[in-house]
Amino acid sequence: MSVEVAVVSEANDESVGAFARLLPQLSSTATPLDHESVAVLLAGDATTVLLARVDGDVVGMLTLVMFPLPSGLRARIEDVVVDEAARGHGVGAALTEEALRLAAAAGARTVDLTSRPSRQAANRLYERIGFTARESTVYRLALR
Repeated sequence: MSVEVAVVSEANDESVGAFARLLPQLSSTATPLDHESVAVLLAGDATTVLLARVDGDVVGMLTLVMFPLPSGLRARIEDVVVDEAARGHGVGAALTEEALRLAAAAGARTVDLTSRPSRQAANRLYERIGFTARESTVYRLALR
């Protein structure tokens, strides 16, 4: 299975359809994205959305967020989702490795991500790629 990863450049039927199909597999509470929402996401200076294709079909996506801080350019990997039918075939690895390549090329000092402990396969993948768990507490305040 050959996985092709590319940056999403426009809100078209393919990209909007990919979000519509994959986002519910990531989050049952995420609001569906329409063409305008995808266009706003893609226009953001801090975000790069990657899509993975196998035989021309979109089977995964990842969002890379990069932002300058006084301590240097930082990056985060967010909203990684691989279609259930394509899991275990290297799609997540291909997406993550391309995100790391882009972050390094941009000069990011670090790349962070979070993953629920229950996502055992994903956690094994991240460790295999070279991520290490940090001693940290993540705080969240829901604003709506």
